[in-house]
Amino acid sequence: MNKHIEKVAVIGSGIMGSGIACHFANIGVEVLLLDIVPRELDDKEKAKGLTLEDKVVRNRLVNNSLTTALKSKPSPIYHQKFASRITTGNLEDDIAKVAEVDWIIEVVVERLDIKQKVFENLEKYRKPGTLITSNTSGIPIKFMSEGRSDDFQKHFCGTHFFNPARYLKLFEIIPGPKTAPEVLDFLNGYGEKFLGKTSVVAKDTPAFIGNRIGIFSIQSLFHMVKEMGMTVEEVDKLTGPVIGRPKSATFRTVDVVGMDTLVHVANGLYENCPKDEKHGLFKLPDFINTMMENKWLGSKTGQGFYKKVKGKDGKSEILTLDLDSMEYRSKKSAKFATLELTKTIDKVVDRFKVLVGGKDKAGDFYRKSFAALFAYVSHRIPEISDELYKIDDAMKAGFGWEHGPFQIWDAIGLQKGLDIMKSEGEEPAAWVAEMVAAGMDSFYSVKEGASYFYDIPSKSMLKVPGQDAFIILDNIRKSNEVFKNSGVVIEDLGDGILNLEFQSKMNTIGGDVLAGLNKAIDLAEKDFQGLVVGNQGANFSVGANIGMIFMMAVEQEYDELNMATKMFQDTMMRMRYSSIPTISAPHGMTLGGGCELSMHADKVVAAAETYIGLVEFGVGVIPGGGGSKEFALRASDTFKKNDVELNVLQEYFMTIGMAKVSTSAYEAYDLGILQKGKDIVVVNKDRQIATAKAYAKLMAETGYTKPVKRKDIKVLGKQALGMFLVGTDAMEASHFISEHDQKIANKLAYVMAGGDLSEPTLVSEQYLLDIEREAFLSLCTERKTLERIQHMLKTGKPLRN
Repeated sequence: MNKHIEKVAVIGSGIMGSGIACHFANIGVEVLLLDIVPRELDDKEKAKGLTLEDKVVRNRLVNNSLTTALKSKPSPIYHQKFASRITTGNLEDDIAKVAEVDWIIEVVVERLDIKQKVFENLEKYRKPGTLITSNTSGIPIKFMSEGRSDDFQKHFCGTHFFNPARYLKLFEIIPGPKTAPEVLDFLNGYGEKFLGKTSVVAKDTPAFIGNRIGIFSIQSLFHMVKEMGMTVEEVDKLTGPVIGRPKSATFRTVDVVGMDTLVHVANGLYENCPKDEKHGLFKLPDFINTMMENKWLGSKTGQGFYKKVKGKDGKSEILTLDLDSMEYRSKKSAKFATLELTKTIDKVVDRFKVLVGGKDKAGDFYRKSFAALFAYVSHRIPEISDELYKIDDAMKAGFGWEHGPFQIWDAIGLQKGLDIMKSEGEEPAAWVAEMVAAGMDSFYSVKEGASYFYDIPSKSMLKVPGQDAFIILDNIRKSNEVFKNSGVVIEDLGDGILNLEFQSKMNTIGGDVLAGLNKAIDLAEKDFQGLVVGNQGANFSVGANIGMIFMMAVEQEYDELNMATKMFQDTMMRMRYSSIPTISAPHGMTLGGGCELSMHADKVVAAAETYIGLVEFGVGVIPGGGGSKEFALRASDTFKKNDVELNVLQEYFMTIGMAKVSTSAYEAYDLGILQKGKDIVVVNKDRQIATAKAYAKLMAETGYTKPVKRKDIKVLGKQALGMFLVGTDAMEASHFISEHDQKIANKLAYVMAGGDLSEPTLVSEQYLLDIEREAFLSLCTERKTLERIQHMLKTGKPLRN
């Protein structure tokens, strides 16, 4: 099916509808967002003398909804200017415009009668061949298109986005009775390639895949918490990052999503899944019913499992709901001996064996919860899916789990999982015993860099489909390893391209990482054609190893600190001036040194969700790995004429001085960190390494030539330095910044002005690097700087003086 999506219509502008509209705008698609016409005037409209026939009134609901969405945090849109791709209207005046779109997405209230009425009206204007889908989270797809034409039903199915649409990757596609196979194939590919989603074709069963397993998991914990006498804090401690789940864990997540939303889906499952062997678990426990009666729905009502209050001293405190007394109390700390055993285990997947072996309440909790989860997912095949990998994909993409249920089971061990289930009174599906009898001991395997899953009908391992567009580093790390030290692994991606993957804690950049980068460039220049610097961790890099800087500064090892800083600068320059193309592939947090590395690569292939910036001011220093120099260089390249040069330089100065971080890769263009015409953005992070490799290969094959070192950077000297010093003086005098902040800003000003040269001068990169390093080192000797670094190391947060 060779179809191009240039324009979509989204019907319904609530939180979900506006979010979907924004995400299509994110990827460059024109959007028509429609909603109903108000039936009465509000007070503001009455005061202005408006009538129900005025356009501003008729489009009030859709415009208010979109405006609210665009102001929300986190933002649903990559860049505010992308909102211009969305046109609003209403379902009476503008419904005929759906004839101009390629895809209609219905996102109205979850009532079958209303949805059917909307589809009846849409069919009057929809042109044949137009895709039409529903974003329902639970209404059977088979009922929605009843009575519609054959062409409508052929092009109709469910497309379930998860909220928020920009951030959650799950895209469930649910066929109707007459959906054409080519429509499913198209949507599956479009979701992955263009929308950046994990596309999963699901069966038309209650709550589909993600919510069926997700709500079971939450309901199971709701019942278990009372049975085991656990507190809200204890459950959230055990079900958060320690097992690869979001920081919001269980109860905080419910507060954010809304108790009413959870209850709606749980009640639907209780009513529509009478034959489910765990049917009783979907019945709401008493404490949930009480919370619903009290309208303690979570963040939307100001209280749920947690409640934020202000004390007599004016300070805010977060209280926790006691599930026995149903009263709020001060938070209690939650500590478990089992969790202490995992503190030295960096990889989440390696923790599960330790967790289920725990001898305390935490161990009991994990054995009970995993036993119930493993049994439940085994019984959902083939009910909700024929393939087990789809269940794992749905939970990872829809609920932010790092590992799906079958992957966790593999990590514990197939037989160990069965033993735990037996001891907890849980019974797996029959096919699991047949799998063991067939000689299989895991649900997944890796062969020649590809992932395979256990296929139940054939009792054999089959290749997970859709991998060919991806490079999965976990699958090739051992077999394709070229070099390894404690900080990096260098892998052969094939076709003459190497990849350097950070392996340090939080991917910080220290001595071993820098040595690895130099080794990678040596290897690539000798035997390969190009280098990608990329990883598939949670974040690209949180920056330089500030703990190492702190220790050198405290010990007053200034020669060593100077050498370490120079090594960082020299390595960044090698990234730029090697004889092979270098590609950086940042994603997630790309801060400080990670940002500097990316700015020195020949090309950046950034994931759309890249939060990148030079944040060194927060620890009392300036960027010392080439970042300050680079902004002076880029300002020079931006100069057009003398009367705006100071303004341009000031913009770059303020980006560093205010430690600005982009909230998407697209915002990084505005900050001058990414460069238009050179750097690119990919929406699907899973494709990032493969795309970076393709660009490295293309650059090599089209004749890459080592760049000439720059000696033509225009710096403004005293003219700019005077402007900056006057500005920082005024800010310190007005108490906008501290005396120490002023000192940091003045050091940055000196570097970006090129020193106190008497007139504008052309200088080299090395000249700027030398004064950058000098300024950086001088700040490292400041007591206030050491206090800031120490605070950052203890809390993970910057200290403002």
